Amino acid sequence: MATSGAGERCSSLNGIVSETETKTFTDLPAELLEYILCFPVLKHVDICNVSCSCKRLHDVCHSRGKVWGHQYKLRWPRLQKHYRQNKCCDWLKEYRTRHTVGLQIRRTVVSISKRFFTEVVSNLMVCNFAEIESLGAPEHFCEDELLSILNSDKRKSLTLKYYAKKILYFLRQQNILRGLKLFLEQPAERQSALEGAVLVDQYCNPLTDVSLDSISSQLDEITDKVKKMLRIKNPSHPSLSQSQGDCSPVGDFELQRQVVAALNVVLYEQLQYKGNECDYYNPLNSYIHQVLLRRTGIPISLSVLYMTLARKLGVQLEPVNFPNHFLLRWCQQQRGSEDIYDFVYIDAFGKGKQLTAKECEYLIGHQVTADYYSAISTTEVLLRMVGNLLNIGKRGEGNEKSYQLLRDSLDLYLTVNPDNVQYLLLQARLYFHLGIWPEKVLDILQHIQALDPSQHGAVGYLVQHTLEHIQHKKHPVEPEVKRRSVPEHVEVQYSIGLIMKHKRSGYNCVIYGWDPKCTMSQEWITTMRVHQLSRGANQPFYNVLVQDGTCRYAAQENLEPHSSPLEIAHPEVGRYFSEFHDSHYNANEELQTRYPEDMEETLGTGVFLNVDQPLCLHFHYLMTSCP
Repeated sequence: MATSGAGERCSSLNGIVSETETKTFTDLPAELLEYILCFPVLKHVDICNVSCSCKRLHDVCHSRGKVWGHQYKLRWPRLQKHYRQNKCCDWLKEYRTRHTVGLQIRRTVVSISKRFFTEVVSNLMVCNFAEIESLGAPEHFCEDELLSILNSDKRKSLTLKYYAKKILYFLRQQNILRGLKLFLEQPAERQSALEGAVLVDQYCNPLTDVSLDSISSQLDEITDKVKKMLRIKNPSHPSLSQSQGDCSPVGDFELQRQVVAALNVVLYEQLQYKGNECDYYNPLNSYIHQVLLRRTGIPISLSVLYMTLARKLGVQLEPVNFPNHFLLRWCQQQRGSEDIYDFVYIDAFGKGKQLTAKECEYLIGHQVTADYYSAISTTEVLLRMVGNLLNIGKRGEGNEKSYQLLRDSLDLYLTVNPDNVQYLLLQARLYFHLGIWPEKVLDILQHIQALDPSQHGAVGYLVQHTLEHIQHKKHPVEPEVKRRSVPEHVEVQYSIGLIMKHKRSGYNCVIYGWDPKCTMSQEWITTMRVHQLSRGANQPFYNVLVQDGTCRYAAQENLEPHSSPLEIAHPEVGRYFSEFHDSHYNANEELQTRYPEDMEETLGTGVFLNVDQPLCLHFHYLMTSCP
């Protein structure tokens, strides 16, 4: 680990502690020696060398001392939040452990691409999560090393970063699921809808910095604005004297009305919160941190926000699972009434509009029974919220993003309600369709059969084909190797790693694979009207990663080298490429194995080919997964 710089520093220190100067240096007070040895220029190698020079300096550099504590904090600053200030700690032991964990994590991540390049990524995450757990290392050490990988040079180690990100995503989700299970074990009266919403947000966005503390702080700021408005209307209002965290209910109805009126002014007039009618099915509307950031949402997310703020100011509102439009209810009589006409219903999506029971029906255009006006539990709020996300996932376009949302929302729903046969079967079918986690599919199917034997037909079909899939995995097919030098590939003009531009659509992309002729089915070729191309299907087609995040299959005559090559911001780039240079991507070892002659072409004259060809219609295949 020593470098030439370290050698120079060691030489300097060796000079300090040489025989002629040892007496003077070591006679300095321990505090001054510690101060000198904590200079930022000194690294851990230097401290090791100094501590070996004599007993005096060895004692100054003891494992629980300031010197090793400084080295630890200097190298891994993100980990300081895990240590109490002034805590006595064996810093040398912590340093060694963290260093060892870092090496183990990197070895694990490096090995993934070699072992799982052709696998669906979700399969390898399960496998490698077990590997990381088997290390027995502190979770925060593992996460810190993964973050260190992700924060390294932007253009380099792309494959390492790709798999580090996948592992970090999976690790954090497992931790959040554990937190959700602990949350659900709490008594109902201690469960907060806001905390539940944050857990949903965190699980669906595990790489985003979302915490209950940060969300609560933002709500406290809004609460202060409401209090300021309230003070203008009623300087003696009891809510003004409440400290943060004190949610004592206000009993007088007139005082409650003042709170609600002030809340509506601040939330909808001053801060301009509103229901997102134009982009209702955007999943961002369901994530509480995005609701606060964008100041828009759907009925349930805005209701959770509204209800939490009202409670902070002493007004108790209850969630109502109204069909197609989530509401809040506000009791106008003594507590305990269940008469639906004793409540005012608040539409947080409609700028806090107050409705009667009859007016609620106008929102959905038909009558409902009294049951729909009842208050629901926090668990039911979560199920409604996750159910919305699940429906958005099912409405998706069949791409990786919608599949991920569907998987995440199913995980959450079945954590809250693990015996829902309908969603268990959907989860099994989804995993089967994506070809992931076949062992888990069998466990789910066994659970479904125990819950509802009438599902034996669907269960039997999936069991049979899942077992076939497991058997097939035991005898993997060797990947096809494509060499440019063989006669049948002579017409292939472009090579993997080249940055291209689509002549008609104008999108930017990078090539990660090619076929000498179109290999799609005849049905696809007919549907996409490939015959209208000047050379039809009888020309090379390229697998490309597009700037917009899609994977497409484009004809050679529709592509041309980009005149000003640029990075392609596609989530799968790291799966195929290790590094971005100014004009192209370098294929990683696994992709080079499949196209062994392409990188020479990419680095040579391939990028300068003259491809002046007539502008033709664009045809591409928007794939749901990468081959």
